[in-house]
Amino acid sequence: MKTKENVSKYIPELGLSLTKYSGSQLIERVGEDIIRNVVASILCGGNVRSLTEGLTQRRISLSNASMLVAYLKASKNIKDFNQNILQIISTELKTNKLSIEQKIFLQWFIGLTGKSIQNVLRSDSEQVQSYLKELENAIKNAVKQSKLEFGDLQGTITIDKENYLLNWPSVLQLFTAIGTQTLALRGSEKSMYGKLFEKLILGSLLTILGFEKINPKKSIKSKKVFWLSQRESDATLLFKPGTGVRFDIGFIGPGNTEISLDKVSRFEREMEFGRQLHFMSTIIVVDRIGEGSRITDLAKRIDGNIVQMSMNYWAKEICNILKKNVGFDHKILKMTNEESLKFISTEIKKIDLNSFI
Repeated sequence: MKTKENVSKYIPELGLSLTKYSGSQLIERVGEDIIRNVVASILCGGNVRSLTEGLTQRRISLSNASMLVAYLKASKNIKDFNQNILQIISTELKTNKLSIEQKIFLQWFIGLTGKSIQNVLRSDSEQVQSYLKELENAIKNAVKQSKLEFGDLQGTITIDKENYLLNWPSVLQLFTAIGTQTLALRGSEKSMYGKLFEKLILGSLLTILGFEKINPKKSIKSKKVFWLSQRESDATLLFKPGTGVRFDIGFIGPGNTEISLDKVSRFEREMEFGRQLHFMSTIIVVDRIGEGSRITDLAKRIDGNIVQMSMNYWAKEICNILKKNVGFDHKILKMTNEESLKFISTEIKKIDLNSFI
């Protein structure tokens, strides 16, 4: 007999664990060796988007499976679930007993992501009922047209020896939920991987080159040191007292030239640290530069350099820039291009990636 139990009761633990996690949790769940291989590949010219796509697809597939199980179990055990799914879930979302993960998962059930709540509903709870009514009408109209176009749909799914019924309303409601979930996870992955790998790539590269990571709030060392993610740049390197380099990295393709141009314009040539004024040069690291882009010329005006990660030997190119700008020397400069790639792949195995996040 169907009850009035909450939908959140039927969300698998796997599904909840995949709704939201940090970079450190990603390394823990996926495995440091896998993430290390991705970082090494990027340092050798690999594309972060293609390298992380498999991780994204795995998360989405398992989340979709969890959504299917949650939907089927709720539809079988909660009275009038298929007819009143939108109202049942919106009512449950108003309770204070839900975890953040449960709220995120339930919002997907009714076609909402964090961004759509901000943009579509403008975070206005009064608009939720209007939105739900429109969604309900949209699904009803889609059900009606699907029957006209394709005929009736009746089916049974068996999971762990238990049978669940499906029809057009339940299938289209489920597709809406899964589509929303997929969209939300892709957006989340893009943001997370961007922020995570910016730190991992710069931290790994500078460590491989022999620089020591410090906490700028606790240390006043100013020789061959660096720190990550301060307000003014993604990484700051001090080669010696009075001389340093700022790094800004972004997985920005040729279609986002204006974003790249903005990166060039926000660096100053001086920085105070440890009671001393340091003269700073700038290195901007982007994925690729589009044809006809003005970014390289603009970078030169601030004594900056642009490096493209799509080039196989971009890490060695940064060494050349550091030698020219601050007098830095490293054995990688005496290696062939192929030897430099092998050196990077070997040295990165010695690095603790968690120290960068």
